[in-house]
Amino acid sequence: MKKLLFTLLLLPFLGFSQDALMESSKDFPDGIHVVEFNASFNKPNEVIWLTKLSDCKTERIDILADSRWASEYKIVVVPTLVIFNEGEEVKRFQANIMMTMEATKNELQDAIDEVIMEAF
Repeated sequence: MKKLLFTLLLLPFLGFSQDALMESSKDFPDGIHVVEFNASFNKPNEVIWLTKLSDCKTERIDILADSRWASEYKIVVVPTLVIFNEGEEVKRFQANIMMTMEATKNELQDAIDEVIMEAF
């Protein structure tokens, strides 16, 4: 467990080129996106209701498969759910120390609805 936490904390400091970081920030440019940042070793704790959220696009990203995401979005615990609106992060939900998500589907949906209502 200590080795895993140490690895997750080091990911942002691995040193990526600025071009790679700039490239990753363009991946959620339009509309509302909810992204689950997780790692393959934590698959049993993935957010199973992610695709049931409405009025948004959803995506899962394995930060071990492509660690630029961990660096770009400062992911220090998995899973982490991030709501983006027009490419900007508007809300973040992080797992507890046991690497399980405590936030509920309703909490995420309320946050999405709030982003939609702010546009009016």
